[in-house]
Amino acid sequence: MSDTRLAAIMGGRHPLAALSNPREAIRQFTPNWFAATMGTGILALALGQLPGHSALLAGVGEALWLFNILLFTVFTLMYAARWVFFFDEAKQIFGHSTVSMFFGTIPMGLATIINGLVQYGLPNWGEGVIALAHVLWWLDVAMALACGVLIPFMMFTRQEHSIDQMTAVWLLPVVAAEVAAASGGIIAPHLADTNAQFTMLITSYVLWAYSVPVALSILVILVLRLALHKLPHESMAASSWLSLGPIGTGALGMLVIGNDAPAIFAAHGMPGIGAVAAGIGVVSGVLFWGLGLWWMLLALLITARYAKGGIPFNLGWWGFTFPLGVYAVTTLKLGVTLNLVFFDVLGVILVMMLAIMWLVVATKTAVGAYRGNLFVSPCIASLNAKRAGA
Repeated sequence: MSDTRLAAIMGGRHPLAALSNPREAIRQFTPNWFAATMGTGILALALGQLPGHSALLAGVGEALWLFNILLFTVFTLMYAARWVFFFDEAKQIFGHSTVSMFFGTIPMGLATIINGLVQYGLPNWGEGVIALAHVLWWLDVAMALACGVLIPFMMFTRQEHSIDQMTAVWLLPVVAAEVAAASGGIIAPHLADTNAQFTMLITSYVLWAYSVPVALSILVILVLRLALHKLPHESMAASSWLSLGPIGTGALGMLVIGNDAPAIFAAHGMPGIGAVAAGIGVVSGVLFWGLGLWWMLLALLITARYAKGGIPFNLGWWGFTFPLGVYAVTTLKLGVTLNLVFFDVLGVILVMMLAIMWLVVATKTAVGAYRGNLFVSPCIASLNAKRAGA
């Protein structure tokens, strides 16, 4: 395909036409882009967990997972380059009340790659990938712990916030820890050393507690904000789905951690605790799933309300994908755990919805990236505004 024809399809005269020069793509790069790795990664994982274990869909999921690794690598290099070449502007993110929240998307995007090492890498490449997953998981944990406390600390000390401007984006730095907890539950039973299994299991419970109660407290404030100040600007329409993320991940975390808790606790002489942990995992998973159902239905109604007036596209649209995806995976997990066809059928429907939404958002993102108009850093815009007013 010629460059001219490609440009015509992508809607621009040439790549990055909206930018003054290609270096602007790095200068304007923000963590928001890592939300694309979250959405792509969760779809890749969901396609490999559908009932019936379709080889075709699992193959598509594996291809998406490999593509997601490439995507995450490119984004990491671009963001690292921004800190190297545009340090003074890059550090402005710490004072920005919205963009700073997206630091949480980095460990969450990495978590989908780590889970894929178990789901896709293990059958193809053998036990060697578990050691890699183990190392990457601890890196993910470190980033999640840092995001979960440092971003709120900056909210309390140097950023400007108000209840009427609050959105579910506040959840992003907090939720990273419970995503890591769910990953720990997936990896732990594959570790050869029983002490390492036990350490990962207990750490996963701590990560869950580090995140979920805080996320639920934020949701309480969010309900009050919506009741008092109504819906946020249409540019934040996708944020209505973010509330589903911590609930779905919280349910999934308890299910996967509890699933192997009996064997791991029994290996350390505590079979009774393991049995209790398994029961708590199932019961809490179902309860959280029910709460998630309320938020999903509410998000559907809110999205329909926004759609009447049109929703402008931005990278925030990736918020439509990961929360729905993790809720879909949780639904499929409940189908396996409880052996109920209802959850199997609904899980398949949710994955279909996710696939359609991913195709829409990924296409728009590819077009916007080619044109260059998605490379916009609100931090730089705020800095320029301050300088102009000084």
